[in-house]
Order: sequence, then structure tokens, then C-alpha cells
Amino acid sequence: MRPKKYLTLTRAGIIESLQFRLGTLVIIAGNLLYLIVVYFLWKAIYASAGTDTVNGMTFTDTLIYLVLATALFNFMEMYFVWEIGRNIQSGKIALDLLKPMEYRKYLFWSYSGTFVTQFFFTFLPTFIVVTAVTHGAIHLGINLLFFVISVVLAVSINYSIDFLVGTICLYTESIWGINIMKQVIVMLLSGVTVPIAFFPEPLKTITYYLPFQSIYNAPLSILLDGKSDPETLLTTFGMQLFWCVAMTVLSKLFWKASLRQITVNGG
Repeated sequence: MRPKKYLTLTRAGIIESLQFRLGTLVIIAGNLLYLIVVYFLWKAIYASAGTDTVNGMTFTDTLIYLVLATALFNFMEMYFVWEIGRNIQSGKIALDLLKPMEYRKYLFWSYSGTFVTQFFFTFLPTFIVVTAVTHGAIHLGINLLFFVISVVLAVSINYSIDFLVGTICLYTESIWGINIMKQVIVMLLSGVTVPIAFFPEPLKTITYYLPFQSIYNAPLSILLDGKSDPETLLTTFGMQLFWCVAMTVLSKLFWKASLRQITVNGG
């Protein structure tokens, strides 16, 4: 499959996502309200703590982390579980499997255009505003390159998890409960809802060995720690690369085995 065909799917995804500009504005407005709630919630937490630093993070550090985590979540959030579930229920999955492209690749590249638009509409503006408002609290240097590499690995891990969960729909033909459970687990254990630094020590240790923290916490740690030492970077990238390969292989094997269970309900 030539790269041009992948780019064609990306271009089609960009065009499609731009057709729903009102929906994008609603999402942005909802995120602003969420961030306002986060601001006052953590302001109250630090006020009640009676100290400027909690678990090694100041209020400013925590706020920057959570704002960027929310922006990164909106940029990287995928809806493949819904897509796979709907395709199974409607019977469209049978047509998708006949396409001259592996279904896993087709699904990813057909959504890649949304990544592009979400990056420019959500993460990039948020990053620029946070950088300007905090007056250099975020170090801008080689860490930006490491951050981009980390995000690429995180996207792959996140996609494999979504594809794995979506494959379960071949057995259940139900998507709502499964997807909600997946979102809660990922958002909690990846550091989007609460920074992992605030977790109890045993849970923090366990979390670092799970794939979820490699999705959001790992890229943000690299971005915000502008002077990460080589050992820390190698450990972070090594963990991400391990889960990238492991989840890719696991999701592919599970999909291959689960195709035997496919039932077409549409007509």
C-alpha cells in the first residue's frame, strides 16, 4: 500500500472533521468549563493543604499539568470502540473487511485527519496560551522533540487499547458500557484526571508498569521536565516502546482470533 493512499484517507478525514465546526466549538466550550472547575477545585485543595507544594508539585505545576493533560486527551481521544461497535451492529463491518487494506490500518488512517484538526484546534492553542500565561514555566528546547516522539508512541498505544476493547464488541455486540468502563480506567490511571504524583505510593508504583501512564503522563513528564536526564528519557521511551509493541501484537492476535465470532446483523 503506497503512502499516497494513506495520505488520501488523512485528507478525507480532515475534510470530514471540518464539516462539523459547531461540534468542535461546543467541545472547546465544554473544555473551558471543565478547566474552570479544575482550577477552583485544586485551588481549594492546595488552600486546605496549608502548603505551597503537595507531592512535589506546586499549584502552578498541577494546573499546567492538568490543562495540558486535558488538551492532550482531546487531541488523542479516539472513538474507535464506538465505530467498531456501530459497524458490527449495522453489518458494515462485512464491507470494511472486503476493502483492499487491513481493517486495523484502514480504521486508523481514516481517523488520522481528525488528529490533525484536533491538534490545531485544541492542543496547539492551549499549549501556546499556557506557555504565554506562565511566562516560561514550560522549558522550550530539545524536550519538544522528545515530546513529539513520545506522543507518537502514545497514539499507537492508545489506538491499540481502543482496538482491543472494540474487538470485544464482536462477542457482546454492545458498546456503551464497555467504552465507558475503558474511558474511566484510562483517564484515571493515565494521569488525566489526577496527576500520578498524587497517587498513593503502592498504586503509583503499579501504575508506572501499566500501559495507561504511557499515554498521557509519559509525554507530559517529558514536556514539563525540560532537563530530563538521559537515563530517565531512556526509561520512559523504553516503557512506551514496550507497550507500543506489546499492545499492537496483542490487539492484532485478539482481532484475528475474534473474527471467527463475527455476526452480521445489518441488511
